Amino acid sequence: MTAVVLVAMGVDADRHLAELTDLAEATGARLAHLQGRDPSLTAALDGLRDEGARDVTLVGTSLGQRAPARSWLRRVAADWVRRNPGVDVVVAGRDVTGREAPLTSPAWEDVPGHRRHVLVCRGPRCAAKGAGETAEALAESLKRHELGDDDVLVTQTGCLFPCNHAPVVVVHPEDTWYGPVGPADADEVVACHLADGAPVERLRRPRDGGRA
Repeated sequence: MTAVVLVAMGVDADRHLAELTDLAEATGARLAHLQGRDPSLTAALDGLRDEGARDVTLVGTSLGQRAPARSWLRRVAADWVRRNPGVDVVVAGRDVTGREAPLTSPAWEDVPGHRRHVLVCRGPRCAAKGAGETAEALAESLKRHELGDDDVLVTQTGCLFPCNHAPVVVVHPEDTWYGPVGPADADEVVACHLADGAPVERLRRPRDGGRA
């Protein structure tokens, strides 16, 4: 049995889920996600193995802009192949041998030395209200202000819960909750709060039981 898996690469795949689903159905492929959503690539490969597949072709697809390097698709596939030697996996026309780079590296041992940690909600409501565009705008503004991961570590998350204020953005360690934060607001959050340390009061939402 030969199978094809369409792998959504980006964390913003939720913005393109209908297109990806239609593409998978039209081509007879399974749909899996490298990050952010289920089924994960590993879960999809486990399912195909259990169904008797012995040849699997992975096709990485990036419809958005926030996707990792495609080498990560081969790296994750190789990690799976090392644990499942009876299944042949192909990425971009090349066999995955299991000898590719592992999922760990000395460069990824230490917690980043960031001063602030920014959480960008990518839950269903935030995604529907433009969290993807907000995340892109934040990334572009951080680059313009020359703030890297050692200054501000940005993490895109599942639902953070105050969905009526979507898209929601949280800044730690100040425990400052913002919403709604649209693309037009992102530069103000970066310039005022992340660069100069002054929260943007007009966007703030008090956390119940926490600091206002």
